[in-house]
Amino acid sequence: MDCRKNGKISVFQLSPLPVYSTILTRQVTCLAAAMTSIALADIIHAPLEDLLNETDQARLGTFGKGIDLCAIVNIKSGRCTMDCRFCTQSRHHDTSIETYPLLSKEELSSATHKLWKQDIPRIGWVSSGHSPTMEEIDAIIDAATTILADGDAHHLCCASLGQLNTSELERLKAAGFCRYHHNLETSERFYPSICKTQRWRDRRATVERAKELGWAVCSGGLFGLGETWEDRYQLALTLRELEVDSVPINFLSPIPGTPLAARKPLSTEEALRIVALFRLTMPKAAIRICGGRPTVFPERQQDELLVRAGANALMTGDYLTTSGISVEKDRQMIGRITGICERYD
Repeated sequence: MDCRKNGKISVFQLSPLPVYSTILTRQVTCLAAAMTSIALADIIHAPLEDLLNETDQARLGTFGKGIDLCAIVNIKSGRCTMDCRFCTQSRHHDTSIETYPLLSKEELSSATHKLWKQDIPRIGWVSSGHSPTMEEIDAIIDAATTILADGDAHHLCCASLGQLNTSELERLKAAGFCRYHHNLETSERFYPSICKTQRWRDRRATVERAKELGWAVCSGGLFGLGETWEDRYQLALTLRELEVDSVPINFLSPIPGTPLAARKPLSTEEALRIVALFRLTMPKAAIRICGGRPTVFPERQQDELLVRAGANALMTGDYLTTSGISVEKDRQMIGRITGICERYD
């Protein structure tokens, strides 16, 4: 079922450029360039209700009332050589997560089909580490060739395997994966503050290679790390320049044993303004709320605010090493909110 509406767009016209109305202190205008710092200030300081009305119209104008669900399988956990300050899977940090090598073909099949049977059309295979070994790539492709043959147009699988070269991306695409996921996490300026064992430009290069090969790309960031609003804005501009298809928005959930364990989570309002920033900067991209949702939006009625802020997609179920929100509860939420429905396409 695709519950997207057809018809005339009233407030925001389909355009690769952001549009603003008098609600954000200026007349409706299609900007011929990126947002100005004044417009960014509007996102930060405009009355929240007015901002949400604007972003809700932007979402409806492009995506209608449909909400897209996805879920992930952690196919290899922990022991990562990278030192990302937020991550429980880094071997540099003393966390109590479960670690295990790459799942077997049988384990991958069981976990993937379990999610497909819950009518979650898009499943992501996510592996820890900078990048998989050649043997792991071979095993993943062997498993995918078998498992994805059991799927259909409504049973899709994405790959999130770290930094890959052109040959590896070509092989994965040929195996049947439909989308590649690789977050940039934050701006190029701020990235060295959260990771010193890899370069932001190398992460960007993986996204560029995937796009050049015709992949649909899912790439976003993690917020609440100590970055500034300018860092958030620069990340949004980069993702728009790269023309990514889906933008995962993650919020830091501080975990004991990581260097950011004592960091205070973002407020609900600040998180909503971040979602609004990406919706208004990237009107054609799916804005997908992922990790940290239970931390920053602890009351389930707050999910309606996320939709009004511009989100049209959600990651449901558990995250890589932390608990998420069950598929059942997310579907109850979607059914409770007037004017939206789950989209299957």
